[in-house]
Amino acid sequence: MAGSEKSRPCGPVRTSSPSALGAPNSCPSTGQAMTLKVEKVLHHEKSQYQDVLIFKSTDHGTVLVLDNVIQCTERDEFSYQEMIAHLAMHSHPNPKKVLVIGGGDGGVLREVVKHDCVEQAILCDIDEAVIRLSKQFLPGMAQGLTHAKSTVHIGDGFKFLDEYKNAFDVIITDSSDPEGPAESLFKKPYFQLLHDALREGGVITTQGSENQWLHLPLITQLKKDCREIFPVAEYAYTTIPTYPSGQIGFMVCCKDASRDVKVPLRRWTPEEEEQRCRYYNSEIHKASFILPTFAKKALQ
Repeated sequence: MAGSEKSRPCGPVRTSSPSALGAPNSCPSTGQAMTLKVEKVLHHEKSQYQDVLIFKSTDHGTVLVLDNVIQCTERDEFSYQEMIAHLAMHSHPNPKKVLVIGGGDGGVLREVVKHDCVEQAILCDIDEAVIRLSKQFLPGMAQGLTHAKSTVHIGDGFKFLDEYKNAFDVIITDSSDPEGPAESLFKKPYFQLLHDALREGGVITTQGSENQWLHLPLITQLKKDCREIFPVAEYAYTTIPTYPSGQIGFMVCCKDASRDVKVPLRRWTPEEEEQRCRYYNSEIHKASFILPTFAKKALQ
């Protein structure tokens, strides 16, 4: 299901009653879980591709759940959307044409079009239900879907990419986890497609195999594969309470061997950063690549 909305940790979300406790971050293999209290189920349907649930939580606002796995909450979504978008966008000197694979909630597009240099932002997501329901229940994120610079394409992201060569300055993959339907989006053939679809000096970010505390072997393999395709491939992460163990990572890759993606190539002024972002700034851009010793050693 390439080009699907992102999917997070393992385990069920129990919403049988308004007072039920959701457990979207339950991972039996790691012996841990995190719960959200459900105030009201707002919508539930089975789309062509997945189970879609939207509920109002007591403390995290509206929550989107796909196949029993939490995708985003109104309370903390910005820390993910801003970082996966701006790490790439600020690592390119002049990104004019940007592609988002997945991200049907519109959050990544919302961040991309904050850059005045962007002329065209295209989103490709396979499930129209996510796009339709995000517009209805998550308007703060979905505003990116209807921006004047945005174009939305419903279809398979893998097939969509195969039709483009040297077309984009930045590509952002806001995908499902590296298990099940989206497994192909974490393999070398997909990264080769990304590489070939980029213009010279192009940059990608992609959801980077979850969490360094829980998934370090997957992250290590992902970085190895990316380095065999891109001359620059670095791992960064953000903090976000409702994702596994409170953080999630990204691979940031560039076709230009001389580019240092760990340092923003372009910067907003401090005033612009405060106006446009709640999490990202030029200092946290640099800090996001600084890893604890155990992860740094594994990824060397």
